Amino acid sequence: MPSTNKIFLVRPSIFAFNTETSISNTFQIQLPESKEIIQQKVLSEFEAFATSLIAKGVQVHVFDDTLFPEKPDAVFPNNWISFHENGSVILYPMLAQNRRHERREDILEFFKKNYTIHNLLDLSIYEKDDTFLEGTGSIVFDHVHKIAYAGLSPRTDKELFLSVCNYLHYKPVCFHALDKNGKAIYHTNVMMCMGERFSVICLDSISNKNEKALVVNQLKDTGHQIVNITYEQMNHFAGNMLSLQTNENKEILVLSQTAFECLTNMQKMEIEQYIELVPLTIKTIETIGGGSARCMMAEIFLQPKA
Repeated sequence: MPSTNKIFLVRPSIFAFNTETSISNTFQIQLPESKEIIQQKVLSEFEAFATSLIAKGVQVHVFDDTLFPEKPDAVFPNNWISFHENGSVILYPMLAQNRRHERREDILEFFKKNYTIHNLLDLSIYEKDDTFLEGTGSIVFDHVHKIAYAGLSPRTDKELFLSVCNYLHYKPVCFHALDKNGKAIYHTNVMMCMGERFSVICLDSISNKNEKALVVNQLKDTGHQIVNITYEQMNHFAGNMLSLQTNENKEILVLSQTAFECLTNMQKMEIEQYIELVPLTIKTIETIGGGSARCMMAEIFLQPKA
């Protein structure tokens, strides 16, 4: 199954600039607006985002963020959990201490009640060893060919990535992705997006020639057309997109309006050969949070219970 028609979102209750994550996330920008105005804008963006996806025919579960403890990045649930077609659920270790509260037992219980789960792999214990792997932020999965891609960073540990690939029986492809200043890009999913027959990727960020060749060859071998984006486009979240199915089995690519506007007409044409682009406005969320459309969506590949 290349993509799913089921996702879950978390409606943020106290969205804010997270100083703890900003150390490794250079995409975050602090805005000079009051907390009240920011929260108002964020909730408006979130509701429009969820409503638009439902209107497109995506099945969306929405969970409300709990007020306490405060979780400034709760709107990005893809970093703490992933659901797989074989019935596996994986919980991930996260670098920022104030993000670890996002792992919620009540959300997990909902899925246990409504979906068939065979195995639960809880990797959060690795936090005590300062070893991190932040879900589908760290890992970009090619579910069709059973391949996983990961740009190594303070939030993406190589050994833990390899163990997840071994657990899921996926082929690992890891590399180092750096920003223009030579700093590790915090998450793979801001520089790389996987479609069934295309991949949007910032190849400039993989400076090691052998690693770049490894990634390019792997994508070509699996029949993916490579849509190469620039650093500037990556900084506008053009790599942070997610392919979803609608209830009519139509493929859509969810991205932010910011990402859509920075793509060239040629790039849009290349992508639109395969999939419909669905740009959504989440300017406040992506500017302050440093994550965009893909980060807001946790995919569900589990089978619903009858």
